[in-house]
Amino acid sequence: MRVRKLLALLLFPFVATSETAAQQKPDPTQDRLAITSHIASLTHNDLELLSSEARSGNPEAQYWLAMVYEEGRLVPKDARQFEYWLVKSAEQGFVRSEEMLGWVLKDRDRPASERWLLRAAEQGNPEAQFLLGDAYEENWYGTTDYQLAAKWYEKAAAQGHPDAQASLAQMYEDGRGVEQSYRMAAEWYRKAAEHVPDLGGAGQGRNDLGLLYMDGLGVPKDYLLAYMWFSLANSKQNCTIVEAKMTPAQISEAHRMVEQWKALHPAP
Repeated sequence: MRVRKLLALLLFPFVATSETAAQQKPDPTQDRLAITSHIASLTHNDLELLSSEARSGNPEAQYWLAMVYEEGRLVPKDARQFEYWLVKSAEQGFVRSEEMLGWVLKDRDRPASERWLLRAAEQGNPEAQFLLGDAYEENWYGTTDYQLAAKWYEKAAAQGHPDAQASLAQMYEDGRGVEQSYRMAAEWYRKAAEHVPDLGGAGQGRNDLGLLYMDGLGVPKDYLLAYMWFSLANSKQNCTIVEAKMTPAQISEAHRMVEQWKALHPAP
């Protein structure tokens, strides 16, 4: 396989994110799955091609070679080599490397971590935008700034990032960094809840949307929908709580709704 064809295959889900705003962006949940899938498909011949291109200065190849060392695929897992190639790639402005380096350095070099995340976030990388939101909400860098956190969450959420959607919804629910609004919280929880498979943000969105339906906050009170979302979130405790408020017929109908939702949202 020629190296440009290999890189095009590896980077396909990510190159698509730089298309014009008018085009539909791929689901970040699927992007995350694609990283592991692509690395798992690499052969020793692919590794030789990547290594050669990385040594020649290709930032895309440097990123993927770093990920190979991080995953320990075809080579022993090596944190030094992982970071070495990540830095090489990030220094050339490769956005995925900038984002990853910002995460890697967050506990060791906070100024560098913030700088790399900002570079990636300003290029429109949704994972970096989400991480910056988390950083400013959770005081990674010595500053808690809820408005700044909400700003970056919203940018990532608008690109379909499920964790950012759930985090932004929580800020609307609590009135932190934004004007308190249960309606907006429900809207963003619902967007997060629709992601399949659940890699974290979807589960939070489903559970917390269920809570809003159970209490009638921002949405009409509806025990059937509350049960449905709790069940899809695998929140057994909350299912038990809302079941106590339902008739047997309602519980049966809620089970049907769960199965119908799953049929319409098959896992990849």
